[in-house]
Amino acid sequence: MEIILFEPVIPQNTGNIIRLCKATKCKLTLVKPLGFTLSEKRLRRAGLDYHEDVEIQTIDSLDDYLKKFSERKKYFLSSKASKGIHSADIDKDGMLIFGSETKGLPKNIHEEYSKDFYTIPMHHGARCLNLANSVSIVAYEGLRQQDFKLISL
Repeated sequence: MEIILFEPVIPQNTGNIIRLCKATKCKLTLVKPLGFTLSEKRLRRAGLDYHEDVEIQTIDSLDDYLKKFSERKKYFLSSKASKGIHSADIDKDGMLIFGSETKGLPKNIHEEYSKDFYTIPMHHGARCLNLANSVSIVAYEGLRQQDFKLISL
């Protein structure tokens, strides 16, 4: 599975997601602009030394990247979606796409991929979860659906 973060702004979140990618063997794609540099101390502290063992790439355009891999299943996460992520059949090569901590995903993505949007079920009245926590929940749901065959136990 591939985790895609659209314009992340909090380095500690991305650092924690790097650690998650190490544990889950997920690839990490970061869509520019980033709200930090990849050499930033807070990012490295949160990610420890795991960044060296994780496949990380940065891209300039989410639209172009999604079109380039049009055949791959895509799962967009949003607190505004109506379907729970547990109802998705997460493919082992699927793209798990998360919006910026402050802005979410762009309107054109919501419009073009509306049928591929999911949410993490939570108590009514809760606005949203932390990005790193959300990525963890969704990545492990995908691994659970694959019977954890993508990682060695």
